[in-house]
Amino acid sequence: MENTGLKILLHASTWFAPFLVPFILFLVVNDEEIKKLSIQAVLFQLVMAALLTVSFFLVFILIGIPMLIIFGIMAFVVPIIGIVKAITGDSFNYPIVGSWIK
Repeated sequence: MENTGLKILLHASTWFAPFLVPFILFLVVNDEEIKKLSIQAVLFQLVMAALLTVSFFLVFILIGIPMLIIFGIMAFVVPIIGIVKAITGDSFNYPIVGSWIK
């Protein structure tokens, strides 16, 4: 369980500094796993923002309401799963963007 505290901080930063904390950790920490998770966290936030924006505009067509609910829940729950995985020492990749970074 190396860098458990940094992983928890990285996942929890989604609620107070979703871009700043991963960017700083990417620049400061030399651990490859933290760097990979930092990039994934930023990409995940960007993708979620894009999906929520598209869903918001699709609300007017009524198809966006379920998408808005699903992506909103996903943006809240995925960091919690990351925190739990970091506490238990398990490996974690963000959904959607996890396979983009190797």
